[in-house]
Amino acid sequence: MPDAWIDKTTGHKVIRLTKRPGNNMSFYFHNDPFAGDKMIFYGTDYLNTSDNDSVKQETGNIPANNKQLFSVDLKTFKVEQISRQASPMNGEIVAPKNRLVYYQIKDSIFSTNIDTKATKLVYVFPADFKGSITTLNSNETQLAGAWSSDKEKEILKNNPNKSSYFNLIYEAKEPRTLFTINVNTGELKKIFTDSAWLNHVQFSTTDPNLLMFCHEGPWHKVDRIWTINLNTSEVKLRHKRTMDMEIAGHEWFAPDGKIIWFDLQQPRSVTFFVAGTDLQTGKEIKYALARDEWSIHFNISPDQKIFCGDGGDPGQVAKAKDGQWIYLFTPNGDRFSSEKLVNMKHHNYKLEPNVHFSPDGKWIIFRANFEGHTDVYAVEVKKGANNK
Repeated sequence: MPDAWIDKTTGHKVIRLTKRPGNNMSFYFHNDPFAGDKMIFYGTDYLNTSDNDSVKQETGNIPANNKQLFSVDLKTFKVEQISRQASPMNGEIVAPKNRLVYYQIKDSIFSTNIDTKATKLVYVFPADFKGSITTLNSNETQLAGAWSSDKEKEILKNNPNKSSYFNLIYEAKEPRTLFTINVNTGELKKIFTDSAWLNHVQFSTTDPNLLMFCHEGPWHKVDRIWTINLNTSEVKLRHKRTMDMEIAGHEWFAPDGKIIWFDLQQPRSVTFFVAGTDLQTGKEIKYALARDEWSIHFNISPDQKIFCGDGGDPGQVAKAKDGQWIYLFTPNGDRFSSEKLVNMKHHNYKLEPNVHFSPDGKWIIFRANFEGHTDVYAVEVKKGANNK
């Protein structure tokens, strides 16, 4: 495929951002990958044919033992390798002010400078508390994540496929503990423990002391979205289910930190919304969308005026007949008006596209396996725009 083309179905320009060999994968939808003009992504120099996971081979997912961090300049498209680690690594955490990326190798946390590539050991977990980091607060002083029990780790090891471990971990009701690590002093604080599957841990985009987490598990069985205030230790449910089979999830903070947005279905697979909870008032906003417009993940533009979605195939929860698109959504009263931006019929949705708006709001960035391996692409929001 070319590095740039006009989608014949939609008329929108699409470009490839990761002009390098191997698999290249953008970050999960709520992990901000941007530092100035650079976007951070994972890539590998070769296709890992030794990996036994057929889904990873089929979709272009990058296994932990075969990936490094890279940057791409969104103006010049120059790609640079950031990390050169010999051991498996995980972590999609960018500190844009300090120009760092944080990641974890086994029990150790590292930071690497995006520009100089200088790498520093930040923290080593003690033998009796092997946690996993997932997020950095807005003033870039504290990492946070979750610790799981040895029993839970054993369940995951013995049941590596999500279809197997998802219910098993939920039903086990093993304790999980949320924690923070001060990146300057190395102080570890255990802040909350519950006999629930605490997951999706993410700091507020603006409040350095507000941490969001979820009760993971079958969405129709859990009140999922919670926050904890690090100063007061107040734990608060942010959306209460109101009917049988209601689900809410894939939550994320608005750019200004005032709203938590999420996918809401009332009930599951029947009526679809993107909803938001105002953190000050508790008031909820709901935008309705059609079945085919439902997306695995949604996101919001930097100016908070428009949304995007990555669509879904017929096997997803919405069972959409024509849902394989990258979508642009504009609020119109109490519902979304939609526009199709990219035809995703040649994409295997076992790899979730995970949409992001570019920092200038002019592009929507996503990952796709159009050619049998994964690359990161961007589509222009405005048709026929003259952006470089």
